[in-house]
Amino acid sequence: MIIALASPRPAVSIQDGLARVERLAREAATQGARIVCFPEAYLPGLRGQDFDVCVWDNDVQDRVLHDVAVLARACSIAVVLSIERRTPRGSQIAAVVIDASGRVIGWQSKNQLDPSEDQAYVPGRTRRMFEIEGLRFGIVTCHEGWRYPETVRWAAVRGASVVFHPQHAGTNRQRTVPAEWGSARGAYYEKAMLCRSRENTIYFASVNYALAAPEAATSLVNPSGECQAWLAYGQEGVLVQPIDLSLATGLLARRYAPDRFIEDTDQAGDSVK
Repeated sequence: MIIALASPRPAVSIQDGLARVERLAREAATQGARIVCFPEAYLPGLRGQDFDVCVWDNDVQDRVLHDVAVLARACSIAVVLSIERRTPRGSQIAAVVIDASGRVIGWQSKNQLDPSEDQAYVPGRTRRMFEIEGLRFGIVTCHEGWRYPETVRWAAVRGASVVFHPQHAGTNRQRTVPAEWGSARGAYYEKAMLCRSRENTIYFASVNYALAAPEAATSLVNPSGECQAWLAYGQEGVLVQPIDLSLATGLLARRYAPDRFIEDTDQAGDSVK
């Protein structure tokens, strides 16, 4: 299986964003990828950051979904596109999964919001698994993958070989990039990627915007907890990589034993008598 992680620059308009999605999806398909994932809330853009968010309403949302479905079918590639999803409860950050025939097969909402997002978004309440051409996967979004590792394990214990992680980490204010991937002096985000894969024995596929000052690269981490590949910091492009599903055993995730987390109210505990 070949997967792709697409890092576009923030969109200045819906048309601009769709053009970037199309260009990167076509590039991924040309290189043999069967599925491509985009960053967090790519359209209309993640609110509260240092770039303008595009105009967004129900009609624009429907247009985006239609156009990306047409693109997926034309390129014969599945798409994981994180957008702002309008719901009766309010706007969510949510990833839609569209298969290579252009069919929407489901959504995964962001359920653990960063505190800074509470004013703009409402959290989702459910999680689900997806499967594309035999690839079983889950989706966690930004803050969830960094600070709520149980979201990744939820998918891993249900047979996910890959967890896709649309995210936004960094700013567009000035041109600064990390000196090396996973630097001990850098932000903790890339080190968290290693943990999410290693602690579950799965692939962790993290997808950032192409920002001027990124704090994490778009990266693929293998089930051994090693970074298999990453895009150059701040570079707009697509990371296309093969994954070996036989390595994504989920061994450590499957050994998770929640029945051993029963609260012990006996002060003596398991002491020998």
